[in-house]
Amino acid sequence: MNFDIAIIGGGPAGYNVAEKAALSGLKTVLFEKKAIGGVCLNEGCIPTKTMLYSAKLLDNARAAAKYGILGTENAVFDLGKIITRKNKTVRKLTAGVRMKMKESGVTVVEHEAIIQGEKNEQIIISAGSETYSATYVLIATGSETFIPPIKGLSEVDFWTSSEALDVKELPHTLAIIGGGVIGMEFASFFNSMGVKVTVIEMLPEILGAMDKELSAMLRSEYAKKGVDFHLNTKVVEVDSHSLTVEKNGTTSVIKAEKILVSTGRVANTKNLGLETLSIELLRNGIKVNEYMQTSHPRVYACGDVTGSYMLAHTASRESEVALNHILGMDDKMSYAANPNVVYTNPEISCVGKTEEELTENNIPFKVFKLPLAYSGRFIAENETGNGLCKIITNENEQIIGCHILGNPSSEIISTACVAIEENYTLQKFQKIIFPHPTVAEIIHESLYL
Repeated sequence: MNFDIAIIGGGPAGYNVAEKAALSGLKTVLFEKKAIGGVCLNEGCIPTKTMLYSAKLLDNARAAAKYGILGTENAVFDLGKIITRKNKTVRKLTAGVRMKMKESGVTVVEHEAIIQGEKNEQIIISAGSETYSATYVLIATGSETFIPPIKGLSEVDFWTSSEALDVKELPHTLAIIGGGVIGMEFASFFNSMGVKVTVIEMLPEILGAMDKELSAMLRSEYAKKGVDFHLNTKVVEVDSHSLTVEKNGTTSVIKAEKILVSTGRVANTKNLGLETLSIELLRNGIKVNEYMQTSHPRVYACGDVTGSYMLAHTASRESEVALNHILGMDDKMSYAANPNVVYTNPEISCVGKTEEELTENNIPFKVFKLPLAYSGRFIAENETGNGLCKIITNENEQIIGCHILGNPSSEIISTACVAIEENYTLQKFQKIIFPHPTVAEIIHESLYL
């Protein structure tokens, strides 16, 4: 029961670093109390994208006449088969993770892990009826849905993302509290399924800190599809069939058959035994340095549990940085090119600085913008919806931000990630040859304006 490294949490940060640690020669144990793969594989990234792809195919089928394909205008769907396929996809991927753990020699313990303290420079962990020790510990326990203190909410059979992913029957009307990434993705899915969707957001615009111009464009697209938006609006009370909301001091009532709460997530830091090692917290997560090291030199924390960037791909990179530091390699965490994607239809993808952030901090910048309609490939494949590519540079003409609305922005934003991380200038980026015709060309072409 003695290990070189113990990893608490089997999500993207946990299982990815477990495999790498074992393959690097470290005797590795991975603790996961719920389901291997974490929220991402079981309740987040993968299941939502699987369902959203079904919705996208349905949207495309209904619009096929615009492309000369007839007979699909009244395409219907089988909700049960959509959910079954989602579950099948999750099972396939989690089985793959289990196989990776086995093949790389990782010991997997499916019990809740609690840190008990330190003895003889070994960190003691209890799980189930057993006790384990490790030289290093990496905490990757993720996050859980934040439930706001709204009057009447505890008495209502509301949904979180977990329940929405296993829906057996569609409601006629759905009110989504929160217009962030998760809220908008579910708004997209249920809108495609024919549900009348209302999104209620406290901020002046949906999608929080993402580019405001593109967020407004996406909201406009969904308003055309029939989604109602209530911005600058606070939910003050709910019952089984309605929500009382307040805006500018005036209250009104929104009727809804079902409520979906999507108001963010909070780090899972409770019941871990952090106090036994005097591990310092910061705001709502575990405090870490640029090596993902906590206040204890042999304890690291990665992913949502740090309370900062709650993204699976960020968590995976953070765990690599932590492992590399343990192995004595020179590596530091950088968030300069940390992409964020909303898998609506159309998609919106962003990386780097926004105009709003730079303006607020009085940092000089220049914006290059080009509609996606300038891309021949985009026009050939997108009869419905519009799009925009926005590139932001600093006073040294280095690319520091990229924001794209349109399909398939999630597949081309990586180009901008590389440019930002490697401090590409306009001149350097313009020398790169892009294949034609591709939608990705829009990033290259935007910089010639």
